[in-house]
Amino acid sequence: MSPIHRINPAELSPPAGFSHAVTATGSQLVFLAGQTALDQRGDIIGSTLPEQFATALTNLLTALRAAGGAPADLARVTVYATDVADYRANAAELGRIWRRLAGRDYPAMAVIGAARLWDEQALVEIDGVAVLP
Repeated sequence: MSPIHRINPAELSPPAGFSHAVTATGSQLVFLAGQTALDQRGDIIGSTLPEQFATALTNLLTALRAAGGAPADLARVTVYATDVADYRANAAELGRIWRRLAGRDYPAMAVIGAARLWDEQALVEIDGVAVLP
């Protein structure tokens, strides 16, 4: 049985690409550092938000798998975007990227606008918390 339970009350607006609440009863927490579109050499790859989002999410999931987890173990994810309007404009494509890489189990999520990220060329950064059984 999964340690993650997603809760989406009927009294709230239907969630699209996130869960309103997540409970976790696992035995190990995994705190995932913010990941951008850095490649193995430390260079940002991709010039568009969707390209960078795919790489940043892949990097996050790589760190999660190295810790023994899977996408379904994600309880909380925060996305930092340098242009929230661009994020909203690309929401459908970003959702397709999420489903392709992480599936349809959505954690509690937030998108936060950021003036800039650590790497000046980065358009998006993703961090998270996972709960392993």
